[in-house]
Amino acid sequence: MGIDYTKRPQQPAQPPAAQPPPGPPAAGAAPVSLSKVTLTKAAPSVSLTKHGGQRGVLKVNLNWNARPPAQGGFFKKLAPPTNLDLDLGCLYEFSDGTKGVVQALGNAFTAADRTGKPLLRLDGDDRTGAVSAGENLTVDLTDPSRIKRVLIFALIYEGAANWAAANAVATLQPVGAAPIEVRLDDPRDGARICAIAMISQQNGEVTVQREVNYVNGAQRALDEAYGWGMNWARGRK
Repeated sequence: MGIDYTKRPQQPAQPPAAQPPPGPPAAGAAPVSLSKVTLTKAAPSVSLTKHGGQRGVLKVNLNWNARPPAQGGFFKKLAPPTNLDLDLGCLYEFSDGTKGVVQALGNAFTAADRTGKPLLRLDGDDRTGAVSAGENLTVDLTDPSRIKRVLIFALIYEGAANWAAANAVATLQPVGAAPIEVRLDDPRDGARICAIAMISQQNGEVTVQREVNYVNGAQRALDEAYGWGMNWARGRK
């Protein structure tokens, strides 16, 4: 099946530079909570600046149930369940105006700003669901001022558009701070793409905002919903 992807120059796949471990908090600084933070409708956002994990490489993990149980009558239940192939990706806009998409489609696994510094990297494409670690994306926040906004999304590339059966969860792991969890609940059947969370930077403060917004269509529809303003073409893995 054809899915939208944007044409963009390919960047060599390379991990962000290793960061030194965080040092001890400054004297008088508030202690950093290591309890997991779950973003919900009632509490949809968290400041990484106040959370203690603004600087360093932020890791985003997507995990899901790759083989949901068969639904329907007796004979349908005897049939093997259909595999779900979810893809992790993001739309990005850097502070220098660079825009694009990071995803498996089109082999767009990395993104760099105009200086050539890689700021985003997708580790690969798990097409079978056999990788227990799911799919992972890194966001280099060593210098947060380089980032304007990053919209994390998940796309059902293969299988029925059944988010409830996928039971997907995204976990953002900042350096030296508690993980931030966003569950893809409140599903909308038939929608193939879901905006999970928005990472944005303004006046030096980095914020993670829960979205969990299911959109009918693919990446082009997501772009239109969030006003990214890119040109799209059809593509395949």
